[in-house]
Amino acid sequence: MDVDVVVIGMGPGGEEVAGSLAEAGLSVVGIEDRLVGGECPYWGCIPSKAMVRAADVLAEGRRIPGLAGTATIEAGWAPVAERVAEVTAAWDDRAAVERFTGKGGRLIRGKGRISGTGEVTVGDQVIRARRGIVVATGTAPAVPPIDGLAGTPYWTNREAIETKELPESLIVLGGGAIGCELAQVFARFGSRVTVVEAGPRLLSLEEPESSDLLMKTFGHEGIEVRLDAKAERIRHDGGFVVNDDLRAERLLVAIGRRTNLRGLGLGAVGLDEAARFVDVDDRLRAADGVWAVGDVTGKGAFTHVSVYQARIATRAILGEDGPPADYRALPRVTFTDPEIGAVGLTESQAREQGLDVRVYNTDLANNTRGWLHHAEGFIKLIESEGRLVGGTAAGPMGGEILGALAVAVHGEVPVERLRHMMYAFPTFHRALDAALL
Repeated sequence: MDVDVVVIGMGPGGEEVAGSLAEAGLSVVGIEDRLVGGECPYWGCIPSKAMVRAADVLAEGRRIPGLAGTATIEAGWAPVAERVAEVTAAWDDRAAVERFTGKGGRLIRGKGRISGTGEVTVGDQVIRARRGIVVATGTAPAVPPIDGLAGTPYWTNREAIETKELPESLIVLGGGAIGCELAQVFARFGSRVTVVEAGPRLLSLEEPESSDLLMKTFGHEGIEVRLDAKAERIRHDGGFVVNDDLRAERLLVAIGRRTNLRGLGLGAVGLDEAARFVDVDDRLRAADGVWAVGDVTGKGAFTHVSVYQARIATRAILGEDGPPADYRALPRVTFTDPEIGAVGLTESQAREQGLDVRVYNTDLANNTRGWLHHAEGFIKLIESEGRLVGGTAAGPMGGEILGALAVAVHGEVPVERLRHMMYAFPTFHRALDAALL
């Protein structure tokens, strides 16, 4: 079969580039061996935020005493499981497939492998791509080689999302964004939760203040956190036992994501099959006639990174002009409560790069809206050479306040200009004004 473009992997990035190229009139084949749409709509962003939303509603209900009267709150997992099944279409990708084929694309189920220059093989079918191949195979949950873990019914984010039953107790291995979000969800519904983190703090890639805030919150909500705690052995005897002294009904492994480039045939186009990520240029080109987008590029395992890269790769394949990839203002949000939004560099990252750094801070409790909400959180801004290079907004709607910071970092807006603009009162984002002053 001869086509213009073959896309291997139809997650958010793959679906975006494949659909856009098909709409542009190219003949496109998308290859996917799981669900079209990838992790995000079925086991990631969308269902997990449905769970977070439900847990947040519970927490808000428990804040009624002292603010609005009295209330009796009774948590129930069944509506959560039903809502997750609804937002994932019960793990049916029919709508996503029709969305792609409706644009003129053709979907082939299976595992794609580059078998030569401009050539992809799926099973016994060979597809020749006249204009290019796009690799967008994403990542899978990383599972560590802990003694005794293999063969046990441990959870990754996928099983946690799909569960119909609330566990009585849960151990979460990993204190990153996924681990922290799901830990708080299950704890708010009544599970006894312990987070085991091998490093010295939660959310190790974010500001230390974010870690401290989340530790304080978890303490208030009864979530036990063990830091500098490596899981060395695991036993399953109906429940899970970690290091002989920590027991729970369920175990969630949430230590990160991993790529698997072996089996993609990258060597056929001169790429390193043993590498952790596919090396790409600022137009997402990996080799002559080969592009890569999404998690496999190592630029950030986020849906918004995948789609952003897909649009750049689409323009490159079509021969259109446009700005190159720029990750200086990469935004990220941890959807815990408080919500932690961050963009660009942290203070330590900026200093490690040798930048001349100035740091601005303000406590959200000093913000009128924050005071009214009894909110905990902060704004932290990192300036270098008169412009913001990073910022964190932690607290209610932290991810929404982040929008202003992302624009400032991306647009290289002078801090002096930010200092003299108007911020609506009384809003959470007005704390940006307080920080800058």
